[in-house]
Amino acid sequence: MVNFTTEQLRELMEYKYNIRSMSVIAHVDHGKSTLTDSLVAKAGIIAQKHAGETRYTDTRADEAERGITIKSTGIPMFFDYVMTDGEREEIQAMEGRSLKATGANAEDAAKARKAEPVIGEDSGPTITENSYLINLIDSPGHVDFSSEVTAALRITDGALVVVDTIEGVCVQTETVLRQAIAERVKPVLHVNKVDRALLELQLTPEDMYQSFARAIESVNVIIATYNDELLGDCQVYPEKGTVSFGSGLHQWGFTLCKFARMYSEKFGIGYDKMMQKLWGDNFFDAKGKKWVKTDKDGTVERAFCQFIMTPICKMFTAIMDDKKQKIQKLLKAVGVTLKKEDEELVGKPLLKRVMQKWLPVGDAILEMIVVKLPSPAAAQRYRVENLYDGPLDDVAANAIRTCDTSEGAPLMMYVSKMVPSSDRGRFFAFGRVFSGRIATGQKVRIMGPNYVPGKKSDLWVKNIQRTLIMMGRFQEQVLDIPAGNTCST
Repeated sequence: MVNFTTEQLRELMEYKYNIRSMSVIAHVDHGKSTLTDSLVAKAGIIAQKHAGETRYTDTRADEAERGITIKSTGIPMFFDYVMTDGEREEIQAMEGRSLKATGANAEDAAKARKAEPVIGEDSGPTITENSYLINLIDSPGHVDFSSEVTAALRITDGALVVVDTIEGVCVQTETVLRQAIAERVKPVLHVNKVDRALLELQLTPEDMYQSFARAIESVNVIIATYNDELLGDCQVYPEKGTVSFGSGLHQWGFTLCKFARMYSEKFGIGYDKMMQKLWGDNFFDAKGKKWVKTDKDGTVERAFCQFIMTPICKMFTAIMDDKKQKIQKLLKAVGVTLKKEDEELVGKPLLKRVMQKWLPVGDAILEMIVVKLPSPAAAQRYRVENLYDGPLDDVAANAIRTCDTSEGAPLMMYVSKMVPSSDRGRFFAFGRVFSGRIATGQKVRIMGPNYVPGKKSDLWVKNIQRTLIMMGRFQEQVLDIPAGNTCST
């Protein structure tokens, strides 16, 4: 059952600090669409048990038939995410830095950030400061459809880069990552297909760590090569919570944050310190009860392996070997309770269900998107130069820079692609509103790619016939849509 209504989605669009617009980018067949299913299932749009197999964002018949994404597909989703104090401070610092740089009032930003409850409890989830709207666009990975990736990146502020842990960083991974940084889109990383490394290649925990480290280093080399100063340091680090690991097909995954919280409580170590210890050359000497920097000739295990990968490997081995007593013991240790029908499962179906409940990948991805990726209000401050060709101190540029949603703000919308409708011969103009608001019946100036300021070629004046929210395979009609959101007309 879907966790939200169209009215709630539209209401949440007013809170620009609670919006995240992001693309999923990767090399072909690295698992973007299966991973996207995790968020779609978390939002209640598809059943959890079918996530990873449905590929909800593959909307065309030829995509389902060929098993690859051909056209990028947008879908907005409503989530509740309760932050820790540390996460809230991190987000406020990210927004505060941007605000300070342009001299905007931080108090106004704080007021805008806090959304008051506006919907009654009877109609579903109440919109609060913990409510977030994720505008997700799943893009193709095949080199022939790279124009679709460009169209997706132009209208998003963040990117989830997916890398196959076995194949590593491939040619198209570098291409799409370079495109993302050129558009000043901030990346986070998901290392995918960990299940294959464990089941097919039978890698040890240490081998897994080395494989992860190679993939992360390769991504960071590309980011450093094409880095933009205005983006700041956008390299990805597991110890900073900008990297997740897992399996899109089996719907499980984690960031170091989950384990750091658990172990910091258990050992009485500070959360930030535990995050640092769980990655890199950190080893815990159980006999001496101390942290060391070397493995003492193989006598102690790396903290990442000891506290994260070894428990996961034990769970995999117990389930695939069908050791029922050991499975029950491990389930109790990790706090997973199975339903009656789930207990009858064996092998991979049981493994998928257990890992889904223990380490749901939707939670890990949502955490990265909300905490690590910028809101439109923060991102448009440094993206305005890329988005607007006119003078950067005029009314339109200032409206884009501040993501102005007020009634008098000039409408500035970028149309990234034309989407064919079910009516033959008609198209939806899909894009993002960068300032003002677009409304049904509104008269607008449409400037084509060959428009020259001051001339009338490639310029049209039209009325907006309808305003639509693109919901993947469906469209929902609304009266208007404010800045910071994707939409169709």
